[in-house]
Amino acid sequence: MSGTQFLVLSNAVEGRDEEFNTWYDEVHVHDVCAVPGVTSARRYDLVQFTPEVPEGMDAVVPPPPPHRYLAVYDLDGSPSEVFDEFFARMADGRMALSDSLDMATVQMSFWSPRG
Repeated sequence: MSGTQFLVLSNAVEGRDEEFNTWYDEVHVHDVCAVPGVTSARRYDLVQFTPEVPEGMDAVVPPPPPHRYLAVYDLDGSPSEVFDEFFARMADGRMALSDSLDMATVQMSFWSPRG
């Protein structure tokens, strides 16, 4: 399943962004990349942008996204095998989640290239 990407949209618990980003960058990315089938990771911060909308064009501007952070993981393994290993590592303590991660807002999805 070469070329598959695993996208994770997330937020920090309110007021804990610094702690969240330190944990994510220094611990979590390394834990995830240690899982067989995960080959690399990149993190992104949402760029705050409010376009100047011409009069009468309000309806074509989408609302801002609900997430402040995006992680993109490249996979060379199957999503089901990778996800099974995530759960195994969380269950046995090899991959601990931080309480600075707002779990209520996390969204995850797997994507494969078209064409």
